Amino acid sequence: MLSPGGSGWISERDPRLRILCALAFALTTVGLTTPSAAITALLLAASLTRAAGIRPGSLGRRLLALEGFILVLLVTLPFTTPGAAILHVGPLTASAEGIQLAALILLKSNAVVLSLLALVGTLEAVALGHALARLGVPEKLAHLFLMTVRQIHLMQAELGRLRQAMRARAFMPRSDWHTWRSYGWLVGMLLVRSLERAQRILAAMRCRGFDGRLYLLDSTRWETRDTIAAFGCAVLLSGLILLDRMSR
Repeated sequence: MLSPGGSGWISERDPRLRILCALAFALTTVGLTTPSAAITALLLAASLTRAAGIRPGSLGRRLLALEGFILVLLVTLPFTTPGAAILHVGPLTASAEGIQLAALILLKSNAVVLSLLALVGTLEAVALGHALARLGVPEKLAHLFLMTVRQIHLMQAELGRLRQAMRARAFMPRSDWHTWRSYGWLVGMLLVRSLERAQRILAAMRCRGFDGRLYLLDSTRWETRDTIAAFGCAVLLSGLILLDRMSR
């Protein structure tokens, strides 16, 4: 699993810096047009995941969903992109330009996802919400993000208790109407209890003087090392852009 906050030197950096670097890396990588620059970006992103302490097994599971989508592009793009024909499958013709484009998309998409997992995916939800607020994200949006994360956690805990209660009553899922009715009641009870919990949370917040504002209570501070890391990130991204232009 991804450890909250990550490990190594990445975990010591300011969350705002990690978000900005991830955004800048993604925008730069998306704009690359040559395979050499895309491969370099992928290697940089892979080194970030290693520096963040992400286990290869956990990383592979998280990339499965992306690779499934990319597989569709790898199959369809060569046959839908005009260019020099290199393969004929019945009435369909695959072009070299389509294969190059699919490979480029594969490299860039994996690089972007790896960088996001390393820099943002290892941030705790609360730290991410506070960092977004300090970066100028609308206060209500940041507040909604934090409350949504909290509510998802509560719903997950409530779902675990309901499923445990069903197992205690010897419930065995089968492909019959009784099973589907039981799952329907499970979803209904989950929604009802989540609504009741949300109302109790709102009442507790009002008892504590909640006035609709988000107060930032985190103690993170921008340090000199963060400035150095930001400068290093800018140099690496500039190098990627220069490599891309030289490789054209």
